[in-house]
Amino acid sequence: MKRQLATSAVVGAALCGFLVLSAPNQTEAAAEGSLLAHDVFFSLKDNSADAKTKMVAACKKYLSKHPGEVFFAAGTRAEELNRSVNDRDFDVALHIVFTNKEAHDQYQDATRHKQFIEENQRNWAKVRVFDSLVEK
Repeated sequence: MKRQLATSAVVGAALCGFLVLSAPNQTEAAAEGSLLAHDVFFSLKDNSADAKTKMVAACKKYLSKHPGEVFFAAGTRAEELNRSVNDRDFDVALHIVFTNKEAHDQYQDATRHKQFIEENQRNWAKVRVFDSLVEK
């Protein structure tokens, strides 16, 4: 009986090892069915209402309608939401969802994206970027 259990354990371990080694890379498999969410939070040096409006307009002008874009939105912090869990250390938020990492990478190298940075970075006190794979 002990010998049967030992043999079963060895066979089971070998089978598990085979399945793990033969399975595709989990990160690659997950990425294939995922979209890439690119969220950017801008803290502005001049965070007046006019400066925030100009920043949102610049986001719309330069950062929307890129190839591979699934969703685009830009706007200001929701002032009325002030719970203990709300991060309020930003003035303008940008949200873009791309079909994949390749579309995101093309966006990063796009002329309009670079022009946006050049024209607006002088007013940035801090920029935080959050990129994540999101399921469809």
